[in-house]
Amino acid sequence: MIDVNKQLKIVAKTGKLEFGCKETLDAARTGKAKLIILASNCPQPYVGDILHNASLSEVPVYTYQGTGLDLGVACEKPFVVSALAVRESGDSEILKLKPRKMKDVDT
Repeated sequence: MIDVNKQLKIVAKTGKLEFGCKETLDAARTGKAKLIILASNCPQPYVGDILHNASLSEVPVYTYQGTGLDLGVACEKPFVVSALAVRESGDSEILKLKPRKMKDVDT
């Protein structure tokens, strides 16, 4: 089992991430992301768009169990992170995460 928080710290230091719903949506749309991570409280209007575009681009989506604040802390950022796109994994094993379906999402 992969420690998600540990891998997020590693990828934040050694890989390439894009933070924010709009940037993540753009990465999903263009297929430039290798993995998308959504906080459990990601704003609903973005969730549907990100999931739709990620499925079209065949980009896996992982649902982080914590809130956007928790995701920001895990990435060692001083701000809320509702969504992020992994463009390069660096030294992490973040791409081994199993994609999970968002609960309570109408897609």
